[in-house]
Amino acid sequence: MDYLFLLLGLAVLVVGAELLVRGAVTLAEVARISPLVIGLTVVAFGTSAPELAVSTISSLHGDSAIALGNVVGSNILNVLLILGVSAVIVPLSVSSQLIRLDVPIMIGVSVFIWLAAVDGAIGRGEAVCMLLTFTCYTVWLIRAGRKESDGNADDSNQAPKPSLIRLSLNIAILLAGLALLVWGAKMLVDSATSIARSLGVNDIVIGLTIVAAGTSLPELATSVVAAIKGQRDIAVGNIVGSNVFNLLMVLATASVVSKSGISVAPEVLWFDVVVMVLTAILCLPIFVSHAAVSRVEGVVMLLLYATYTFLLLAASQQFSWASNVKSAFAFGFFPLVCIVVSCLAWRDRNNTKDHTGSE
Repeated sequence: MDYLFLLLGLAVLVVGAELLVRGAVTLAEVARISPLVIGLTVVAFGTSAPELAVSTISSLHGDSAIALGNVVGSNILNVLLILGVSAVIVPLSVSSQLIRLDVPIMIGVSVFIWLAAVDGAIGRGEAVCMLLTFTCYTVWLIRAGRKESDGNADDSNQAPKPSLIRLSLNIAILLAGLALLVWGAKMLVDSATSIARSLGVNDIVIGLTIVAAGTSLPELATSVVAAIKGQRDIAVGNIVGSNVFNLLMVLATASVVSKSGISVAPEVLWFDVVVMVLTAILCLPIFVSHAAVSRVEGVVMLLLYATYTFLLLAASQQFSWASNVKSAFAFGFFPLVCIVVSCLAWRDRNNTKDHTGSE
């Protein structure tokens, strides 16, 4: 029965996220916000609502391992799996704003989370700072997006304002999506926790894999569909915005509602959180190279995620070699990949400048 509730919870989450995003995107378009900002804010926040619901409810139930694993696992999965799959299907162009601002913010926030967790927990004081940072970031994004849209739009060609009935309908759809997300999240957390205990699997592994994958399904569907439809700003912005939202809003909220904050085990701090930071860092050279994510880079991301998941499951089965291989992956192989990709991106930029100068 737990497995049935797990599948039902995932299905309700996906339906709820779809309704929420559909209503929210319409409202954002009425407010004249650019597609990139829509992807970074409304779509990203909407598709990350399952993470918020799951982590908050887990934290309230005292399951801080699932709350933490859900956020860390989702951020790794969002970039390596979802962005990788999207790029393999359709190579993704990347906005200069993402390269100059949003990706560096994602990297900085990821490093901050690692530093905050070094003492073994993410406390309420640190969580409040994260929430304030998130508020400032969101306000800036919306104001910048409005200015850009107002600067590019011709008042004479603007679409007429929608009727009150249409606005009310979209608000109702948004609220229905939120209600389904909360309901689905509760079923998912309860069933996942029960399954973990019955199988003798650590809660953090369940959070990093099953729950993280389940709550990231809306991001997967949104980014793949957006990429296929040519809305590549939304496809990439959704991933970057979701990761920032997961750290500054989801993890912070879970820490605030928890009685003792979110505890971080040493093995999680020195493997999973490190991989999350490296995943964020990897985005910068990949995005800088030709301002796009190619199919080859998408394949590299998918291979990295497959390796990470394999090592995570191997460690949960307590194989003697798993600990050493995990360390080699987090502090050797993955950083080497980041260095190689950075060197290639630097070479490509120099070649592009030389070619442009010669013309």
